[in-house]
Amino acid sequence: MLALMLIRTATAEDWPAIWAFLRRIVAAGETYTYPRDLDEDRAREIWMLEPPSRTVVATDPDGTVLGSAKMNPNHMGPGAHIAGASFMVAPEHGGRGVGRALGEHVLDWARAEGYQAMQFNAVVESNTRAVALWRSLGFEVIGTVPKAFAHPTNGYVGLHIMHRFL
Repeated sequence: MLALMLIRTATAEDWPAIWAFLRRIVAAGETYTYPRDLDEDRAREIWMLEPPSRTVVATDPDGTVLGSAKMNPNHMGPGAHIAGASFMVAPEHGGRGVGRALGEHVLDWARAEGYQAMQFNAVVESNTRAVALWRSLGFEVIGTVPKAFAHPTNGYVGLHIMHRFL
């Protein structure tokens, strides 16, 4: 667990650090439904959101980017009162509380912005660390789309829809 961690709005200057781990995570094909060959321009467009959505980074005291999260309305119009979010932690910084800190930050943001709940649309069933983290933060699996994710080593696995009221 990191003693000190700053979570702040991501800037254009943070993108190279985010892209360094985002690229590896997406290329591994184990946790995101993004194309494994996602190019940098499209990745930046997907990840670096404009207000009222938000993208943040978690940094250590020397400014190293440890992870990032993006948060936004889960749907438009009449569904815009439910927040959504995505998270990535640099693999070399995993297991240090970065994901939990980002998750707590995102939940606080969603409450402050007036959202009524948060929903994750596609948590890969075999990503047991993420599933356990979200459960520990009050999320429930409200459904699983069977065999919806082509995992590179586990074959077809389910995608959980996870939800919690705020």
